[in-house]
Amino acid sequence: MAIRNLRYDGDEILTKKTKKIEVIDEKIKELAQDMLDTMYANDGIGLAACQVGMLKSMIVYDVDYVEENKEKNPVVCINPKIVSRSRSMVEVEEGCLSFPNVFENVIRHEKITVEYTDLNGKKKTKHAKGMEAIVIQHECDHLDGIVFLDRVEK
Repeated sequence: MAIRNLRYDGDEILTKKTKKIEVIDEKIKELAQDMLDTMYANDGIGLAACQVGMLKSMIVYDVDYVEENKEKNPVVCINPKIVSRSRSMVEVEEGCLSFPNVFENVIRHEKITVEYTDLNGKKKTKHAKGMEAIVIQHECDHLDGIVFLDRVEK
């Protein structure tokens, strides 16, 4: 569809909480596709709606889209909510499309369970671990106005 402009460090929209999506209409489906197009065009593996200027509770991600294979397996999560987190933690180096060329170590939960609605309006529950769990946590933080640099140990 369309590649949207990314919002970068210093843009106040990145510090605001997003609003729940009440109706999945054509505009929401178009936003989801635009977010995926924008994410892929910028070689990202995750993106939150606020990063393209929309205060909507939606994330997209694709942990299979890595430099080695560029195979697409996108996931769209509307109103995602992390409902459980493992006690075990992992430290990973993270980056963010809104903070180009900035990479820092962040401590995240190793496993999570997230509930969300898909583009067809179906409620889903996903048990994620490894890179998928990290990406979901990173993108869900965006929905609460938290950026990964807020999680860096001082």
